[in-house]
Amino acid sequence: MTKQILNAQDVASILEVSSSKAYSIIRQLNGELKERGFLTVPGKVSRVYFEEKLYGVHIAE
Repeated sequence: MTKQILNAQDVASILEVSSSKAYSIIRQLNGELKERGFLTVPGKVSRVYFEEKLYGVHIAE
């Protein structure tokens, strides 16, 4: 089963960046989602939105 929500470790692994950079990216994405009226969870981001913002990259598990 594919994860619906990604955490910082997932983002860091996918993008091959440090965990602090992953948290920064998640904060940015969550800020965009909040502006659009969505509920967000600190330190986690929607897989669908993450993939959409990464130029349509689909992450296979």
